[in-house]
Amino acid sequence: MNAAAQILNQTAAPLLDPRNLERADTLVFEQPFAFLIAREQLPSHAAADLARDFPGYANAGFFPHEARDCGPSINRLVAELTAPAFARAIGVRLGVPDLGDKPHIVTICRALNKRHGTIHTDSRSKIVTALLYLNESWPDTSEGCLRFLHRIDDIDDLVVPEVRPLYGHLVAFRRADNSFHGHLPHEGERRVIQVAWLTSEEEKLRKTQRGKLSRLFKKLFGGIDRRLGAGRDRSAAHRD
Repeated sequence: MNAAAQILNQTAAPLLDPRNLERADTLVFEQPFAFLIAREQLPSHAAADLARDFPGYANAGFFPHEARDCGPSINRLVAELTAPAFARAIGVRLGVPDLGDKPHIVTICRALNKRHGTIHTDSRSKIVTALLYLNESWPDTSEGCLRFLHRIDDIDDLVVPEVRPLYGHLVAFRRADNSFHGHLPHEGERRVIQVAWLTSEEEKLRKTQRGKLSRLFKKLFGGIDRRLGAGRDRSAAHRD
Protein backbone atom coordinates (compact mmCIF):
# COMPACT_ATOMS: atom_id res chain seq x y z
CA MET A 1 0.00 0.00 0.00
CA ASN A 2 1.47 3.40 -0.98
CA ALA A 3 1.61 6.43 1.34
CA ALA A 4 -1.47 8.10 -0.13
CA ALA A 5 -3.50 4.92 0.23
CA GLN A 6 -2.37 4.55 3.82
CA ILE A 7 -3.50 8.08 4.65
CA LEU A 8 -6.86 7.45 2.99
CA ASN A 9 -7.26 4.24 4.93
CA GLN A 10 -6.46 6.00 8.22
CA THR A 11 -8.92 8.77 7.40
CA ALA A 12 -11.70 6.28 6.69
CA ALA A 13 -11.11 4.22 9.82
CA PRO A 14 -12.93 5.27 12.99
CA LEU A 15 -10.98 7.10 15.65
CA LEU A 16 -12.94 5.36 18.38
CA ASP A 17 -14.00 1.81 17.60
CA PRO A 18 -16.42 0.18 20.08
CA ARG A 19 -14.93 -3.20 19.18
CA ASN A 20 -11.77 -2.17 21.04
CA LEU A 21 -13.74 -2.49 24.26
CA GLU A 22 -13.82 -6.24 23.61
CA ARG A 23 -10.08 -6.54 24.20
CA ALA A 24 -8.93 -8.58 27.16
CA ASP A 25 -7.26 -5.55 28.76
CA THR A 26 -10.59 -3.73 29.24
CA LEU A 27 -11.33 -3.92 32.96
CA VAL A 28 -14.97 -4.08 34.06
CA PHE A 29 -16.03 -3.94 37.70
CA GLU A 30 -19.42 -4.44 39.34
CA GLN A 31 -18.51 -3.52 42.91
CA PRO A 32 -18.72 -1.21 44.77
CA PHE A 33 -20.40 0.28 41.69
CA ALA A 34 -20.26 -0.47 37.97
CA PHE A 35 -17.30 1.03 36.11
CA LEU A 36 -14.80 0.19 33.40
CA ILE A 37 -11.28 1.20 32.46
CA ALA A 38 -10.10 0.86 28.85
CA ARG A 39 -6.65 2.02 27.84
CA GLU A 40 -5.21 2.98 24.43
CA GLN A 41 -8.56 3.40 22.72
CA LEU A 42 -7.32 5.92 20.14
CA PRO A 43 -4.88 5.43 17.24
CA SER A 44 -1.47 7.01 17.73
CA HIS A 45 -1.55 8.55 14.25
CA ALA A 46 -4.49 10.78 15.26
CA ALA A 47 -2.76 12.41 18.24
CA ALA A 48 -1.31 15.38 16.36
CA ASP A 49 -4.60 16.24 14.65
CA LEU A 50 -6.56 15.96 17.90
CA ALA A 51 -4.04 18.18 19.69
CA ARG A 52 -4.26 20.78 16.92
CA ASP A 53 -8.07 20.73 16.86
CA PHE A 54 -8.65 20.78 20.62
CA PRO A 55 -10.61 23.88 21.71
CA GLY A 56 -8.48 26.73 23.02
CA TYR A 57 -10.49 27.57 26.13
CA ALA A 58 -8.96 30.42 28.11
CA ASN A 59 -10.46 29.31 31.42
CA ALA A 60 -10.39 26.19 33.56
CA GLY A 61 -13.26 23.73 33.82
CA PHE A 62 -15.70 21.77 31.67
CA PHE A 63 -17.67 23.56 28.96
CA PRO A 64 -20.49 22.30 26.70
CA HIS A 65 -19.19 21.10 23.35
CA GLU A 66 -19.77 23.54 20.50
CA ALA A 67 -18.56 22.52 17.07
CA ARG A 68 -17.36 26.04 16.28
CA ASP A 69 -14.84 25.84 19.14
CA CYS A 70 -13.21 22.69 17.76
CA GLY A 71 -11.36 21.52 14.69
CA PRO A 72 -12.66 18.69 12.50
CA SER A 73 -10.91 15.79 14.21
CA ILE A 74 -12.32 16.70 17.64
CA ASN A 75 -15.82 17.08 16.22
CA ARG A 76 -15.44 13.72 14.52
CA LEU A 77 -14.30 12.15 17.78
CA VAL A 78 -17.26 13.63 19.65
CA ALA A 79 -19.62 12.20 17.02
CA GLU A 80 -18.09 8.75 17.43
CA LEU A 81 -18.08 8.95 21.22
CA THR A 82 -21.78 9.78 21.26
CA ALA A 83 -22.85 7.36 18.52
CA PRO A 84 -25.53 4.83 19.60
CA ALA A 85 -23.20 1.91 18.83
CA PHE A 86 -20.54 3.19 21.20
CA ALA A 87 -23.12 4.01 23.88
CA ARG A 88 -24.51 0.48 23.63
CA ALA A 89 -21.01 -1.00 23.95
CA ILE A 90 -20.50 0.99 27.15
CA GLY A 91 -24.00 0.30 28.43
CA VAL A 92 -23.85 -3.47 27.97
CA ARG A 93 -20.76 -3.59 30.16
CA LEU A 94 -22.28 -1.40 32.85
CA GLY A 95 -25.73 -2.97 33.00
CA VAL A 96 -27.57 -0.34 30.92
CA PRO A 97 -28.25 -2.11 27.58
CA ASP A 98 -30.48 0.69 26.24
CA LEU A 99 -27.90 3.43 26.86
CA GLY A 100 -27.76 4.25 23.14
CA ASP A 101 -31.37 5.47 23.34
CA LYS A 102 -30.69 8.01 26.09
CA PRO A 103 -30.08 11.75 25.57
CA HIS A 104 -26.52 12.85 26.17
CA ILE A 105 -24.44 15.94 26.81
CA VAL A 106 -20.78 16.45 25.93
CA THR A 107 -18.45 18.73 27.87
CA ILE A 108 -14.79 19.39 27.17
CA CYS A 109 -12.01 20.47 29.50
CA ARG A 110 -8.64 21.89 28.55
CA ALA A 111 -7.37 22.87 32.02
CA LEU A 112 -8.27 22.69 35.69
CA ASN A 113 -7.57 24.68 38.80
CA LYS A 114 -7.18 23.24 42.27
CA ARG A 115 -10.83 23.49 43.24
CA HIS A 116 -11.73 20.85 40.64
CA GLY A 117 -11.72 17.10 41.27
CA THR A 118 -13.34 17.01 44.70
CA ILE A 119 -14.94 13.67 45.59
CA HIS A 120 -18.51 13.26 44.33
CA THR A 121 -20.94 10.75 42.78
CA ASP A 122 -22.36 12.75 39.83
CA SER A 123 -25.94 14.01 39.84
CA ARG A 124 -28.98 11.73 39.79
CA SER A 125 -29.85 13.00 36.33
CA LYS A 126 -26.79 11.20 34.93
CA ILE A 127 -27.10 7.52 34.10
CA VAL A 128 -23.57 6.83 32.84
CA THR A 129 -20.55 9.10 32.47
CA ALA A 130 -17.55 8.43 30.23
CA LEU A 131 -14.24 10.30 30.18
CA LEU A 132 -11.79 10.11 27.28
CA TYR A 133 -8.36 11.59 27.98
CA LEU A 134 -6.19 13.33 25.38
CA ASN A 135 -2.95 14.19 27.21
CA GLU A 136 0.09 12.88 25.32
CA SER A 137 2.15 12.86 28.52
CA TRP A 138 1.60 13.31 32.23
CA PRO A 139 4.04 14.27 34.98
CA ASP A 140 5.24 11.67 37.46
CA THR A 141 2.62 12.66 40.02
CA SER A 142 -0.77 11.51 41.30
CA GLU A 143 -2.22 14.99 40.92
CA GLY A 144 -5.06 14.97 38.39
CA CYS A 145 -5.18 11.16 38.14
CA LEU A 146 -8.74 9.81 38.42
CA ARG A 147 -9.56 7.71 41.46
CA PHE A 148 -12.57 5.47 41.99
CA LEU A 149 -13.20 5.41 45.73
CA HIS A 150 -14.90 3.44 48.48
CA ARG A 151 -15.83 6.54 50.49
CA ILE A 152 -16.78 10.17 50.01
CA ASP A 153 -14.40 11.41 52.71
CA ASP A 154 -11.10 9.73 51.83
CA ILE A 155 -9.29 10.32 48.52
CA ASP A 156 -6.80 7.59 49.45
CA ASP A 157 -9.37 4.77 49.86
CA LEU A 158 -9.01 3.56 46.27
CA VAL A 159 -11.06 0.77 44.70
CA VAL A 160 -8.39 0.20 42.01
CA PRO A 161 -5.13 1.98 41.16
CA GLU A 162 -5.66 5.53 39.92
CA VAL A 163 -5.98 6.17 36.18
CA ARG A 164 -3.46 8.52 34.59
CA PRO A 165 -5.21 10.87 32.13
CA LEU A 166 -3.11 9.77 29.16
CA TYR A 167 -4.03 9.89 25.49
CA GLY A 168 -6.63 7.30 24.58
CA HIS A 169 -7.43 6.15 28.11
CA LEU A 170 -11.18 5.88 28.67
CA VAL A 171 -13.14 5.35 31.86
CA ALA A 172 -16.89 5.04 32.29
CA PHE A 173 -19.12 4.42 35.28
CA ARG A 174 -22.77 3.98 36.13
CA ARG A 175 -23.98 6.66 38.48
CA ALA A 176 -25.01 5.36 41.93
CA ASP A 177 -25.36 6.77 45.42
CA ASN A 178 -21.87 5.38 46.13
CA SER A 179 -20.14 6.05 42.78
CA PHE A 180 -17.48 8.10 44.52
CA HIS A 181 -14.68 9.44 42.35
CA GLY A 182 -12.29 12.39 42.23
CA HIS A 183 -8.64 13.31 41.99
CA LEU A 184 -5.96 15.15 43.89
CA PRO A 185 -5.79 18.91 43.27
CA HIS A 186 -4.21 19.80 39.95
CA GLU A 187 -3.65 23.15 38.31
CA GLY A 188 -2.88 23.38 34.62
CA GLU A 189 -3.66 21.61 31.39
CA ARG A 190 -5.64 18.36 31.56
CA ARG A 191 -7.40 17.56 28.30
CA VAL A 192 -10.52 15.41 28.48
CA ILE A 193 -13.80 14.92 26.65
CA GLN A 194 -16.72 13.88 28.85
CA VAL A 195 -20.05 12.47 27.74
CA ALA A 196 -22.91 11.90 30.14
CA TRP A 197 -26.04 9.99 29.20
CA LEU A 198 -29.03 11.53 30.95
CA THR A 199 -32.46 10.66 32.28
CA SER A 200 -34.35 13.17 30.08
CA GLU A 201 -34.14 15.83 27.41
CA GLU A 202 -35.20 18.38 30.03
CA GLU A 203 -32.11 17.58 32.06
CA LYS A 204 -29.96 17.95 28.94
CA LEU A 205 -31.37 21.42 28.31
CA ARG A 206 -30.92 22.44 31.93
CA LYS A 207 -27.32 21.26 32.06
CA THR A 208 -26.48 22.90 28.73
CA GLN A 209 -27.85 26.24 29.89
CA ARG A 210 -26.03 25.98 33.21
CA GLY A 211 -22.78 25.15 31.40
CA LYS A 212 -23.09 28.23 29.19
CA LEU A 213 -23.69 30.44 32.23
CA SER A 214 -20.67 28.89 33.93
CA ARG A 215 -18.53 29.62 30.89
CA LEU A 216 -19.63 33.27 30.94
CA PHE A 217 -18.93 33.55 34.68
CA LYS A 218 -15.44 32.12 34.26
CA LYS A 219 -14.75 34.44 31.35
CA LEU A 220 -15.62 37.42 33.54
CA PHE A 221 -14.35 36.21 36.90
CA GLY A 222 -11.76 33.54 36.12
CA GLY A 223 -9.31 34.89 38.67
CA ILE A 224 -11.84 34.57 41.48
CA ASP A 225 -12.72 31.05 40.36
CA ARG A 226 -9.04 30.11 40.51
CA ARG A 227 -8.57 31.49 44.01
CA LEU A 228 -11.69 29.84 45.44
CA GLY A 229 -10.17 26.38 45.67
CA ALA A 230 -6.47 27.14 45.90
CA GLY A 231 -6.17 25.74 49.41
CA ARG A 232 -8.73 22.97 49.34
CA ASP A 233 -8.26 19.83 51.39
CA ARG A 234 -7.05 16.79 49.43
CA SER A 235 -10.18 14.84 50.47
CA ALA A 236 -12.63 17.67 49.87
CA ALA A 237 -16.02 16.47 48.64
CA HIS A 238 -19.36 17.71 47.45
CA ARG A 239 -22.66 15.87 47.15
CA ASP A 240 -24.53 15.97 43.85
